[in-house]
Amino acid sequence: MRTSAEVSDEPRRTTVAGLAALAAGRADGPTVLMLPGYTGSKEDFAPVLPLLAAAGLRAVAVDLRGQYESAADPHWADSQFTVDALAADVATAAAELGGHVHLVGHSFGGLVARAALIGHAAMLGSVVLLGSGPAAIVGPRRLALQAMFFVHRQSGLDAVWEGARALDTVPRSPEEVEFLRHRFFASSERGMLAMGEVLLAEPDRVVDAAAVADIHGIPLLVAHGVGDDAWPPALQADMAVRLGARYAVIPDALHSPAAQNPAGTADVLVAFVRDAVAGSAALTGPGADGDSAEVA
Repeated sequence: MRTSAEVSDEPRRTTVAGLAALAAGRADGPTVLMLPGYTGSKEDFAPVLPLLAAAGLRAVAVDLRGQYESAADPHWADSQFTVDALAADVATAAAELGGHVHLVGHSFGGLVARAALIGHAAMLGSVVLLGSGPAAIVGPRRLALQAMFFVHRQSGLDAVWEGARALDTVPRSPEEVEFLRHRFFASSERGMLAMGEVLLAEPDRVVDAAAVADIHGIPLLVAHGVGDDAWPPALQADMAVRLGARYAVIPDALHSPAAQNPAGTADVLVAFVRDAVAGSAALTGPGADGDSAEVA
């Protein structure tokens, strides 16, 4: 029988600091806060949330401001959707969850997670950059994003959706296509465009992130699917070296490992968070020396 400190391993709908969320797992377990990628949502993490919960973690996935069910004022300026503005929302959510959260940012969410590390390190216990990169998006996905802006200028949002569907080679059920369509049009159009501009222009902030993580003793992990087709795996591996981060490659996955290989993704995240928690306990436990101890 579950105690009052526990909740179901199955994701439940909730809100955190005004952001729409899915949550699962022990209410008193180490908290993993997950940020989705560009045009994504909390549902992208739904397959992995029960696995994290079963491992004793409190797993929370949110829609960033303007994504799907997290409302955004249509009159907001583009500055409301920068990684620093979104990171401030994340810090507020982390505080509401009790602080010292283990932050996981996928793709664009990884850029937001990095900004949260740089600007709000006191709220974080560790940071995972999942299928993300050191700077602006590159390669074929950059070209696709630039094409999206062109199509939007010429023909509007409906044409962008039709173009995205035409380029999607993943087999999908009618129900999945309908969810993706609903999510796409429920999201903020202004936010989608502003976040897309960020993806095309984000500077390399790896040095800043590494310095903050070192000062605060925050463990970092860079992980990606073995066939990631966004930022090249070699670029992500190099970023891990520059960050002084742990590095993991998730098998049987492309750019969305939480959906494509939930078990493999959960294994990587659980192992990393457990080590981060153990390292934090070593730093604060009886006889710990804060000047000389190291965090794994």
